Amino acid sequence: MQHLVSPIGHVRSCFREKFAIPRQPHLAPAARGVLELLPPYDQPQAVEGLEQVSHVWLLFLFHQALEQQPRLRVRPPRLGGNRMVGVFATRATHRPNGIGQSVVRLDRLAPGRLYLSGIDLLDGTPVLDIKPYVPYADACLEAHNGMAEAAPEQLDVQWCNTALAQARGHARRLEEPLVELIEQCLAQDPRPAYQTPDPQRRYGTRLWDLEVRWHYPEPTQIRVLEVLPAA
Repeated sequence: MQHLVSPIGHVRSCFREKFAIPRQPHLAPAARGVLELLPPYDQPQAVEGLEQVSHVWLLFLFHQALEQQPRLRVRPPRLGGNRMVGVFATRATHRPNGIGQSVVRLDRLAPGRLYLSGIDLLDGTPVLDIKPYVPYADACLEAHNGMAEAAPEQLDVQWCNTALAQARGHARRLEEPLVELIEQCLAQDPRPAYQTPDPQRRYGTRLWDLEVRWHYPEPTQIRVLEVLPAA
């Protein structure tokens, strides 16, 4: 039996491309976005009571990773990107129905909108449902995961003086914690785990309306080179 689902809204996110999005929510608390609800869910009745909640679960579609052929095994980045395990043992984006879930912070409500932080969602992500986070039921203190028991080690993020000045200027314009966002995202090391970075190679991604560029002077160090308006 097939079931059709329709988005209840779309996320307007600081992440304008997939590269450098944290691989889990909450790894970048400065990552912000707005869930814009669609009719009829943009009415106040749909979110009545949600002001009492600090965090919500979002069920969404990996809309840029939908596939016709199912994958039974995947290569999760946490295992170095070269070891295969069953898809259901991972949170890989290659899901049987393209469905993802993230628990994110609900900062505030506005008519037809939820303001969120700690997100790991690409701009334009279709959201299928919202559920309140319930601490006594959702926080399993005895839980364990042998493949990802603790958060990954973070890289040291340094700045060129010019890039830091650029980021601070754009942060004031956007009224967003841009410096913190860049540091939190890059510290997760967005490059493929199996790739040894060449110090001469430049990497880049889009955050908000900006292009952020960096390189790896050392394998465990990132240096931000430029923060410029995206072309």
